[in-house]
Amino acid sequence: MKKLVLFLAAMVLLAACSATEIRVMSYNIRLGVAKDGDNAWEIRKDATPAMLRDIQPAVFGVQEAYDFQIDYILEQCPEYSAVGVGRDDGVSKGEHMSVFYNTDRLELLDWGTYWLSETPDVPSYGWDAACRRTATWTLLKDKNSGKQFYFVNTHLDHRGKLARKNGLALIYNNIQEMNPKHLPMILTGDFNVLPDDECLTDLGNLMNSARFSAEDADTIGSFNGFGKNGYSDAAPTMDEETILNTLWPLDYIYYSGFEKCTAFKVVTTTYNDHPFISDHYPVYADLVF
Repeated sequence: MKKLVLFLAAMVLLAACSATEIRVMSYNIRLGVAKDGDNAWEIRKDATPAMLRDIQPAVFGVQEAYDFQIDYILEQCPEYSAVGVGRDDGVSKGEHMSVFYNTDRLELLDWGTYWLSETPDVPSYGWDAACRRTATWTLLKDKNSGKQFYFVNTHLDHRGKLARKNGLALIYNNIQEMNPKHLPMILTGDFNVLPDDECLTDLGNLMNSARFSAEDADTIGSFNGFGKNGYSDAAPTMDEETILNTLWPLDYIYYSGFEKCTAFKVVTTTYNDHPFISDHYPVYADLVF
């Protein structure tokens, strides 16, 4: 009996030692050309590298990023590399749904971008979308454990209901087709819908939402509108908890193939005295595989 107990204890210790935890993030950075007054990119931009140094995601996807915003992050945080293209020309023009990864931790094996449309291989509008929309995918390897996983990042349309539904269906189908080995998979993005939207139904059958499956999960939303979403300019008269509970949960992290999600967090911290790092708070999840 004593030998059996020791054997089981050794197996538990071995399993614990072989487990790999990775922190992943979704971050709508707010396009740098927007006329946002006191919240313009040039004023608040130093909050982003401060946040990254604090949270330290191994991999994260950004939405709405222009090339100069990507260049700034890479300059300030040289531990990261990034892949992605401009959605308007497939090179550099317009918003990028780029994926950043820590090169000390991860190795990039493959990547690509496709458009959420009937012609996904070329820059194009899909269905009733107001904008061109893309998804950027990466195949990454953890250098320490050798484990591989896919990371996909997207931004669904803010107006086109059919574009959101069909765009997410395209991502859903691509996720299934691109992963015949059933490697762990992560999907991040600003979906521009609430969690009960019907366009998420099929995705929920394939993957888990970190917001609802994490052992330790924040319940607040992520879209803050620079302080004007869900409440008025008189927000300072409201208590902080009431303000946070009015936010819309538009930013998502879905996953499959991982043992568990230990945490899902909405990053509401003030960095470098900027109340709002963006009009969306970043969200991150800790995944174990």
